[in-house]
Amino acid sequence: MNRNPDKHKMSINPTVLVLPFPAQGHVNPLMTLSEKLVQHGCKVIFVNSDINHKRVVSSMVEQQHSIDESKIKLVSIPDGLGPDDDRHDWGKLCDAIRSTMPSALQKLIEDIHLNGDIRISFIIADFGMAWAFEVGTKFGIKGAMFFPMSATMFALFYNTPKLIDEGIINSDGLILTNKKTIRLSPNMSEMDIGTFFWLHLGDPLNTKGVFVFLGHCLRTLNLAEWWLCNTISELEPGVLNIVPKLLPIGPLLRSNDNTNATTRSMGQFWEEDLSCMNWLDQQPHGSVTYVAFGSITLFNQNQFDELALGLDLTNRPFLWIVRHDNKLTYPSEFQGHEGKLAEWAPQQKVLNHPAIACFVTHCGWNSTMEGLSNGVPLLCWPYIADQIYNKIHICDELKLGVGLNSDENGLVSRWEIKKKLDQLLSDENMRARSIKLKEKLMDNQIDSGQSLKNLNKLVKWLKE
Repeated sequence: MNRNPDKHKMSINPTVLVLPFPAQGHVNPLMTLSEKLVQHGCKVIFVNSDINHKRVVSSMVEQQHSIDESKIKLVSIPDGLGPDDDRHDWGKLCDAIRSTMPSALQKLIEDIHLNGDIRISFIIADFGMAWAFEVGTKFGIKGAMFFPMSATMFALFYNTPKLIDEGIINSDGLILTNKKTIRLSPNMSEMDIGTFFWLHLGDPLNTKGVFVFLGHCLRTLNLAEWWLCNTISELEPGVLNIVPKLLPIGPLLRSNDNTNATTRSMGQFWEEDLSCMNWLDQQPHGSVTYVAFGSITLFNQNQFDELALGLDLTNRPFLWIVRHDNKLTYPSEFQGHEGKLAEWAPQQKVLNHPAIACFVTHCGWNSTMEGLSNGVPLLCWPYIADQIYNKIHICDELKLGVGLNSDENGLVSRWEIKKKLDQLLSDENMRARSIKLKEKLMDNQIDSGQSLKNLNKLVKWLKE
């Protein structure tokens, strides 16, 4: 192992190793960032977990999607879980990652350096993979942390030691205070304590494991030269002031093929159904409700029935994404005449299509950024983790969406779905605000925009 970085000076075309946390919502933005680095002359080695690597490669084969491995090379390491383990048991996954992946990454880098002319110049790791910077230091490789959620979520994680000191939470992340809200800084809005990320991971047993894992990630951040985030300052005013090292580079959108209906996105776990685009071409402008809940959300049969019948009630065209791992059946009364069903969609292209009127979403940060970047109002139905906070930010602060209310049985009824969709689609002021924010988001990606300046600054530093 060579521990002297000076012996291998960075080339004009640096090779960057990119390491996402093993989930679709983390792979997507880092793949988009990788494609942007390639456009700037870098080469990328993209490291998925073994199981996710197989999904991505299989999806690309099914789609006849070819990849130029001289620019982006897809490789993998084990995540420490068995083939039948539940990877949505977040505490178990985080434990397995910490115990298995650092040594596997070290061996991968050693093999890459031994087997060819490639030298890894830099590591870009997801916040949840920040242990990679400890591995990088063994090789003299510097790094950047990428945070895939909102800057507000980062500010929350960053301030967890302070929250423990102040008696707001204990060292396991559990709430100790009777307060309902906190303010992380005078420049930020108050945050509902009940929306803390780690409290919404399904099984309460996950809270401690994930919180401890986050603490370890925080302690390794000082090893990263750069901290990057998929946001813009206008979207989260005040937040970036309290963590000045965190640089916004959002919105991370695939720039060249966003409107090209025949090209597919890299890094998808499932094959994208491009017939969605042909169907949208046949719909009137601003008429379609797009319904998609990301890669994790699962409904029970009762809730699935209410969603299906609620879409029928609207009498409007809809595009509803129902993943292949959904084991539920459509209710017998479901007509679906106005709609199209698909298992997985090219979401950025869909949201960019003029036929889309609104987006029924789980409020994952990628989906939120993609919706807002296309000026599409949001009907918010959060499921897990940061999505709970994102819904409040969208509805109460940005005023670019509405939320759904559950009945006494915890069910969102078909009538509630119809009522809120009618409300959303008739609100011209919300549509105007959506267009205004879209312009601010896109302005950040032009030459004088802050996000593009930050990305160019990173690339220039890499090439030096």
